[in-house]
Order: sequence, then C-alpha cells, then structure tokens
Amino acid sequence: MNSVSIGDLALNFQNRRHNVDLKTDLIRLSEELASGHRKDLSSLVTGDLLPLASLEHALQTSGAFSTATAEAGLVAETMQASLELVQNNSADLGASLLVASSSESSAMIQTTSVDAKFKFEAVVSAFNTRVADRYAFSGMATDSMALADAETILASLQVAIAAQSTAAGIEGVVSAWFDDPGGGFETVGYTGSNAKLAPVRISSTDTVALDIDASDSDIREILKGFAMAALIGEGALSSDVAEQATLTRTAGEKLLTTDFNLSVLRAKVGSAQSRIHDVAANNAAQKHSLEIARNELTAVDPFKAATELEAVRTQLETFYTVTARLSRLSLMEYLR
Repeated sequence: MNSVSIGDLALNFQNRRHNVDLKTDLIRLSEELASGHRKDLSSLVTGDLLPLASLEHALQTSGAFSTATAEAGLVAETMQASLELVQNNSADLGASLLVASSSESSAMIQTTSVDAKFKFEAVVSAFNTRVADRYAFSGMATDSMALADAETILASLQVAIAAQSTAAGIEGVVSAWFDDPGGGFETVGYTGSNAKLAPVRISSTDTVALDIDASDSDIREILKGFAMAALIGEGALSSDVAEQATLTRTAGEKLLTTDFNLSVLRAKVGSAQSRIHDVAANNAAQKHSLEIARNELTAVDPFKAATELEAVRTQLETFYTVTARLSRLSLMEYLR
C-alpha cells in the first residue's frame, strides 16, 4: 500500500494557513457578536446586493426626510409662537388704546403710546425671529431679517407725516407708506424677499407650505396699528390732544379688527404643524419597518454566534497545543 507523506516545509505552510483561518474566523465572529450584524454580506445574499442596497437607500432617504420634517416642525412651532406673541400684544394694546382715547387725557394717551412703542419693538423682533439658521418671515431670503428695526421704521414714518396736522392725515400717510408699491415699507421696512418660500418636501409624496412672510397684507395692517400708536409717543400731533385721541382710537380699532386676521394666519400655521406631525409619524413607522427588514437580512443570532465563537476558540487552543507537541518531536527525543 502506497502512502503519501507531507514534507516539513509543506506541513509548516499548512499549519500556518490553518492558524490564519482560525484567527480570521475568531475576529469575524467577535465583530459580528459585538455589532449584531453579519460581516460578509455578499455571501449572505449569494452575491446579489441589490435588495440590501435598496433597503439602505430607502433608509438614507427616510433619514433625510426625518431631518427635513424635524426642521419644518421647528420652524412652524417658532412661527406659531411669534404670531401668538403678536396677537397677545395686539389685543392688549388695542384695548388700552381705546380706553386712553375715551379718556381724552393727554397723560394717559402719552403713557399708552410709550407702551405702544415697546410693543411695536417686540412685534418687529418677533417677525425677525431666526430658527434653524434661517429667518422665519423673510420669504426666500432666509439669510436676512424680515423687517428693519423699529427705530428705523418709525424714523421713516416721522419724515413722511411731518406735514400732517390731523389724525386722518397721519392715518392716510401711514397707510400709503405701508401699502403703496415701492413705498416706504417695501424700500425701508421690509428687508426680506418678495418671493414666497417654496414648499418643503417632508416625504416622498408630501410637502408643507410655510410661506407666511412679513410682507403679507394682514401683517402690514397689524404693523400699521402699532406704528400709528407709537408715533404719538414720538411727538405726532403733540399740540392737539383731541386729534391725538382720534389717532389713538383709530390705532386701537385697527389692532382689534386685525385680531381675526391673526387668528387665520395662526390657523394656517397650525394646519401645517398638524400635517408635519402626521407625516413625521408615518416617516418614523416606515423607517422602523425598513430597519426590521434590514435586520432580518443582516442580523446575527447572538446565541449561534457565541456558540461558533466558543468552538473556534477551542479549535485554536487545540491547534496551539498540538503544534507545541509536534514542535518537540525529533529523532533524539524518540531515542530517549
């Protein structure tokens, strides 16, 4: 009977290769047990990586939509808070102006007009709110403020009304300043873009519009009321208390009548918030389903992986033991 023997060099090479294979398996199983995912995915799907690539792409897209939805929700929440602040200030000041105008007291009118200036500054600041590295009420010009500061607006209005001596005259000039195309508001007051903000895509099939900006006609009407009241505190009609009382009443009535318009704007933002919330929930559910599908393809059974790891570790220890004994074999050792 013929026998086949392996030379020392070939045996050494075979042992080295077996040692490398065992160490490679040990490292692979350790990483799979730690990560919970298979390391060699190509063998798992028999070389067809298209299903797995499609899942990964869908997960990345879902993550991008989750980010867009979260940002849109933050912007909508900020817009709602700003409009709430404006509405609260408008309601408070409107009522105070009507009370002051009824009293026809110069001191009370002045006190209320000073408060009007503070509230006007707060309202302008609210429309200049910045969130997620963008200004919320500036239209497409998200990198610039929506309105000039209150002092700049009032200074321009003071120049415009300089020749007016009646409440009706001031009301007309202020209305023209805010409403006329190319007028003071468009050249001095509004510093955003005339282009509305494009709808934000928050899923593969859904978009949401957050296109309210400070140039909207409803917001201009609100600003008119605050500005007229603040102008009294800046010295408008200072020589005629009766006319001041008339202008105070006009400003108060305008603020109170614009309350409904503010409610409509807030309802529009609220509708966007509700839509964002619903889409965010759908996106989260879809992402969860995709993660489950990916895990079913790539996940490692921890008990099986631990068993295989222990088996490889035992094989490696046995290999070292056998190698150590073989390394001591020699003719001299045998003759002893």
